Parts: sequence; structure tokens; C-alpha cells
Amino acid sequence: MPRRGTGTLLGVAVVFLWSAMPAVAQSGVATSRAAVERLITESGADVAVAFRTLDGPAGAAPRLQLLIQPDVEYHAASTMKVPVMIELFRQARAGLVKLDEPLAVKNEFASIVDGSPYTLSMGDDSDAEVYTRVGQTMTLLELCEPMITVSSNFATNLLIQRLGAPNVQRTVDGMGAGGMIVRRGVEDSKAFAKGLNNSTTARALMVLMERIARLEAVDAEASRQMLEILKRQKFNDAIPANLPPGTPVAHKTGSITKIHHDAAIVLAPTPFVLVVLTRGIEDLKQSAALMARIARVLYDEAEAAPEVRRR
Repeated sequence: MPRRGTGTLLGVAVVFLWSAMPAVAQSGVATSRAAVERLITESGADVAVAFRTLDGPAGAAPRLQLLIQPDVEYHAASTMKVPVMIELFRQARAGLVKLDEPLAVKNEFASIVDGSPYTLSMGDDSDAEVYTRVGQTMTLLELCEPMITVSSNFATNLLIQRLGAPNVQRTVDGMGAGGMIVRRGVEDSKAFAKGLNNSTTARALMVLMERIARLEAVDAEASRQMLEILKRQKFNDAIPANLPPGTPVAHKTGSITKIHHDAAIVLAPTPFVLVVLTRGIEDLKQSAALMARIARVLYDEAEAAPEVRRR
């Protein structure tokens, strides 16, 4: 079952850093790599990490980058809600939908296996609010908010039903994040039994989050809106938990049994994207603590690098 910001927009932060420092070649992260690999080994879990600083122009080699199993496939859990959000804004900009378009809230969905109907259980969801609106309408933007901030499965399925999973996938592929596979909504038990799941890689999520961070997901205004929604994430016990107090983080978490992920844009003095995917830890508190420790190692690496110059 999928579970479970403030500050200046990254678009502004990155521009400031570009003006404050010259373009430099990517430098190694041997010290932090060793520390992160040690944390992973001690956890006994299967972990993928994709980290990249955002202190240079798009397309340039990042000053710091760390990739550990970046292309290994994991169950996406609720991280697949990020591309659903991107597709919503894409279709809105294309005039295919309107963000204020009302959508009937009906708890009935079709399995991708045979089209048979299934419903969601409020007890298995991370948010109850949308269930109170059954028989009413909510706008697409109203559904997007709980889909991201409290990981509402109900809101997610309503949006996927309206937008179309194949359209979400085409957009993901077009953004260069083909390692993210969006086949269906959540809680489709027939699809799950057949192994027809949404999946992702750390690299794919990093690509999507970087596009949002650089204001290149759909367009600048849509990216700013998505950043603000991601900043309002309510579940902050993973990547944000061990960062300096007040560090703004725009991120999306996701978890099912023994799966726990976090994909983040960290709006630190040296902004960066960090994705950590974990598999094999049953206790979510332990997996969250692992992600928090990894994030702090990489935050410290980015801030300690001698190339960083600030005014």
C-alpha cells in the first residue's frame, strides 16, 4: 500500500548559482560513495541511488554525481504519481483538459487485465478525504494535491482514468525517463497477480525530478506549480529528515511491503536531485532512517565541495 516545503523556487536558486560560479567538470565523490555504500551494506537491503547537483546549465556534466544501481528496476509504488502529475499539466497546457475541470468522484475502476471492475478501500489508502466526496465532483487540480501530498490512491486512479495511462507513458518516454513504467492505477489486484505493475529506476525518477527542478517539465509555469505541490508533501521522515532545519524539499515518497522510496529536489544552497529506492526492509522507520542518512552524506558532500562559491 502506497504511503506516505517552503523556500525559493529552484529556478531562481539555480540561476543565482550559475551566475555565482563558473562551469566546472564533474568531480568525483569517492568519499561520499564509500559512506553511502557502507550504509547500504549495513542495512542489508537492495538500494539504488541517483544523485546529481544542479549547479550548472541543463545538459552540462554535473559538478557532483553519484549513481548506484541507477538502472535496476524496482516496483514504483507511489513514485509513479509524479509522472501522472506531469501528464495532467501537459494535457492542461495542450488544451485537452482544464485544471479546474470537475470530475465525478466514483469508486469504480477497470482492471487492465480484463476490464472487470474493482474498488478501493479507504482503510488501505493513506488519505480518507476523497472518499468523503463520492457522489460529488472535484476538480483535476483538487485531485492532484492529495495524490502528491498525502499519496491518495483514490485521487490517483481518478486522474489516471481521466488522463489515460498510455498518455502518461508517452510523456515519460518523451522526457527521456523510459525507466519509469506506468501501466495502471493502484490496487488492481488482478494486474498485480500477473506481475503487471508500475516500475521505475532511480535514473528515470532523477530525470523527471530534474526536469521539474529546471522548470522544463511541460513549461516553466507548470513546473513551478508542480514544485509547490511537491513541497507540500506531508511525509517527511525519509530524505528531508536529517537535513538542516528549514531546508526546503520538494519530493514524493512511495511504499508497499518491503519497498520504500523517496525522490527529491533539495533546495539547499547547492541544490540537488536525490532519488533513493529501497527493497527488502520491512520496517518503514528503518528504511526512512537509511534514506535520511544517505541524504545527509550527500548534502554535506555538496556543501563541502571547494568549487562552490557564494556571494
